[in-house]
Amino acid sequence: MDNSALHELFVNQLKDIMWAEKHLVKSLPKLVKAATSQELKEALQMHLEETEEQVNRLEQVFESIDEKVSSKKCEAMAGLVEEANDGVADTDEGTMVRDVSIIASAQKVEHYEIAAYGTLRTLAQVMGHSDAEQLLSETLEEEKNADQKLTEIAEGFVNESASGEEKE
Repeated sequence: MDNSALHELFVNQLKDIMWAEKHLVKSLPKLVKAATSQELKEALQMHLEETEEQVNRLEQVFESIDEKVSSKKCEAMAGLVEEANDGVADTDEGTMVRDVSIIASAQKVEHYEIAAYGTLRTLAQVMGHSDAEQLLSETLEEEKNADQKLTEIAEGFVNESASGEEKE
């Protein structure tokens, strides 16, 4: 299966998500700094630490299928991060509206990652890469949990607080 077209696609998708995760490691600190609420700052910081571990896990996936660890630019993630940065720039510092923007952008990222890791896990399973499947499943669950945490923060107080803010 290592020479199959499906294997080649799998490796290309791994390279794509590797770039995406490394880009997030560089980009998340800016969102942590820009966030207003302490709860959002902590959730983003925790996910940054998880993302660093996810990069390590992806390296293990590459090794488990006897492929060289590498990456290729993920245009989707580059665009999502740019959109997040634009959202920060377009909102006032210290507002819950900024937190709403950050959460919306972060959830778009999480949904992209959930789709990517879900696909990769399924392909690993189909090709009999059980070690890769397990590693990818672990990351998939972390991404789902991060998305859920962001929803809880938004619905818990951020959205409601933002609805009362006046535009400056």
